Amino acid sequence: MASALLGIDIGTSGCKALLLSIDGDILATSTATYGLSQPQVGWTEQDPSLWIEGARKAVAQAMAQCPGVELLCVGLSGQMHGLTPLDANGEVLRPAILWNDQRNAAEVTEITKKAGGLEALIAQTGNRMLVGYTGGKIVWMKNHEPELFSRLRHVLNPKDYLRFILTGEMATEVSDASGTGLFDVKQRKWATELIEQIGIDPSLLPRCYESHEISGRLSATGAQLFGLPAGIPVAGGGGDSVIQTIGSGVIAPGELQTTIGTAGILAAALDAPAPSPDGRIQMFCNVAPDKWHAMGVSLNAGGAMGWLRSVLSQAGQQDALDFDTIVKAAAASRPGARGLLFLPYLNGERCPHPDPLARGAFVGLTARHGSGDIGRAVMEGVVHAFYDMHELMKYMGIEGTLIKASGGGAKSALWRQMQADLFGCDVVTTEGAAEGGAFGAALVAGVGVGIWQDATQAAGILRELTRQHADNAAGEIYRKAHDIYRNLYPALTQSFSALNNQAFAD
Repeated sequence: MASALLGIDIGTSGCKALLLSIDGDILATSTATYGLSQPQVGWTEQDPSLWIEGARKAVAQAMAQCPGVELLCVGLSGQMHGLTPLDANGEVLRPAILWNDQRNAAEVTEITKKAGGLEALIAQTGNRMLVGYTGGKIVWMKNHEPELFSRLRHVLNPKDYLRFILTGEMATEVSDASGTGLFDVKQRKWATELIEQIGIDPSLLPRCYESHEISGRLSATGAQLFGLPAGIPVAGGGGDSVIQTIGSGVIAPGELQTTIGTAGILAAALDAPAPSPDGRIQMFCNVAPDKWHAMGVSLNAGGAMGWLRSVLSQAGQQDALDFDTIVKAAAASRPGARGLLFLPYLNGERCPHPDPLARGAFVGLTARHGSGDIGRAVMEGVVHAFYDMHELMKYMGIEGTLIKASGGGAKSALWRQMQADLFGCDVVTTEGAAEGGAFGAALVAGVGVGIWQDATQAAGILRELTRQHADNAAGEIYRKAHDIYRNLYPALTQSFSALNNQAFAD
């Protein structure tokens, strides 16, 4: 009987399940999609039951592809920062508030003030409190939904809610805990003093494990719900933005990872936490217990391409709906998109500009630009956002001589080449990296049950699939364009704020 590790990733638009052999081969994958709701401008929510139903479908479909396989361990990954509020009986109190929800700017200010200011807050956690973080969502619920908050007994992130359904255990692990804004990243424990300072009961937050540690076992109820044997160990896992680094083979300093999913992520693994003076680069615990994770997150990457496809659909351009068609048209343009720049701040922004009021913009648009130029400008805008983050990292002493690309966007050779050209280094993809958090979760599960000695050994099994080399001429054009790009946000900030005035609301 073949043995396998099961990775489950609770994403924003769907759940992916992946079976990985102990030799590192992907045996099966399956994805079940679901929607989200946006009840008000800037709000994004999801019914947690969608995650569970999506996970059931994805796991069943993956298992059906490998009849008779023996599961050794389950690893979990998922969208970070989401608030899943539960009552004393473990029942969901309201729809989960997601990572890209922008409603709690006032609460972020409140938390920062109660902590003694930004510098004091960063001293306690290693991070500023960003609007997307779970901590601000908890305080928002306290301020705006007091009746529900009075019944709140447990706060879980999305993947940890799945853990609860599978095992009955209320638990998390260090990478997802880092993204709550309530975790002492350097000491790898809850920042209890801060939690109490902002008026939150520390008991709301679950026990925290290292990512490879076994956090529970499949309960009889969970086993019946998922059609799996009871007793299978479930590892701590990791937040998707962090666990994807091991899934790309990024574990050594000097390597960078880019992820183009709904959001865009630039990340690096570190042997020790590096101070980010203003907190714009996030410093999290790595899924390896002796490493840390530096990360910049743009809220808009693959999501910007999704937006463009939607706009073309509404305009009746049915022949341009396919992603590959848009990319083919973009490739027919040229580096710099004929002088057209795109700011990808369609849902506000996090890094390098922590601003929920930021907006997207095309700058330089003329009558000579066509759909290919527009598509290329959107793709290049995402890469410019990565380079913005890279410049912040360099100030922290974090250099990168190689990029490992991951996420759905890594399938595009054009998008990878843009990164190679602007950064001036090779860009590679590795087997499994495009599978996102589910692949990383399976690797971490393997470490948890001793298939691999540690995260470094697990990352070492990955095989290189593609490699792009930098084109120096294109890189020179991109860097000249970036000099213009990086000055656009400061120039437009007041306009963004004015356009968010109530007069322009829906």
